[in-house]
Amino acid sequence: MTPADLSLTVLHAVRRAVDEGVLRVEVPPRVKVERPRPGGVGDYASSVALGLARPAGRDARDVAAILRERLREAPGIRAVDITGPGFLNFTLDDGDEGRVLREIERTGLAYGHSTDLAGARVRFRASAEPRAALLVEAYARLLRAQGADTDISEGEGEWITALPAPYRPDTLGTDAARWALLRPAAHDRALPGAPLLVQHERNPLFRVRYAHSRARALVRNAAQLGFTPEYGETGTDEAPHLLALLGDHPAVLLVAARHRAPDRVARHLEAVADALLAYQHTVLPLGDEKPSVAHRSRLALAEAAGTVLAGGLPLLGISAPDQI
Repeated sequence: MTPADLSLTVLHAVRRAVDEGVLRVEVPPRVKVERPRPGGVGDYASSVALGLARPAGRDARDVAAILRERLREAPGIRAVDITGPGFLNFTLDDGDEGRVLREIERTGLAYGHSTDLAGARVRFRASAEPRAALLVEAYARLLRAQGADTDISEGEGEWITALPAPYRPDTLGTDAARWALLRPAAHDRALPGAPLLVQHERNPLFRVRYAHSRARALVRNAAQLGFTPEYGETGTDEAPHLLALLGDHPAVLLVAARHRAPDRVARHLEAVADALLAYQHTVLPLGDEKPSVAHRSRLALAEAAGTVLAGGLPLLGISAPDQI
């Protein structure tokens, strides 16, 4: 169960409670789920009960209890706890990691794309200012990846403003120039270009692209050793942070599209890259060690992380080379 799946499951529980007459509220258009805050438990949490309490005329913990009863038997959820003033905390089934990896294998570079914004039509006004023009392009890609219809024209439409900055592909190259302008939030200054040209771990753009190339190299090296990725549920439990980031990817893309925030995608890709680079040394057998089921599963995790990076970078207009 991905965060997007969990969000939809909780929304269905709210709708069910309303249909049964237990809650008298307007069903919200969406439910936000996120990692538990200090004091929380489990894999994900939601404050939906707190938002429904006042319109329902009930205590938030009572609302949370109503929803918990309708979520106990939901597939993919092992436990639902109530913490604090009424937060719902979800512990997912142990096999959730395998489902995330298999979903990435099934959808490939389109992992995280959805039809959540289908029917929405967003028109942008074209801008001659370089950074605003790049932002409009990135917004359009993110929105289309979630099913929205977008149009960039000279006429009426949403006007994009950003701190001015030159687009310098002639000196930085296209990838570094785009990262310099899109990685900061639109209201922040562009990044200095020179550090983005250095192939060093201090350069976040290099880390992201290098992590993708390492994932591809691991698959090639494994093939030379006679084994391929196996999308099971064994051998990946030592990388919960990387697994969580991959599971969060669909929600990150949806939020970035809704909030016109390509910088969120860039930050997420950095986190995936850093987690993969820290994990990569466990993937292949060492010395005379023979490939095992755990190695095949670890390779599947590394390949999935590379797929997320390969699908995320083009949403920013940045290439994902197989070799660096």
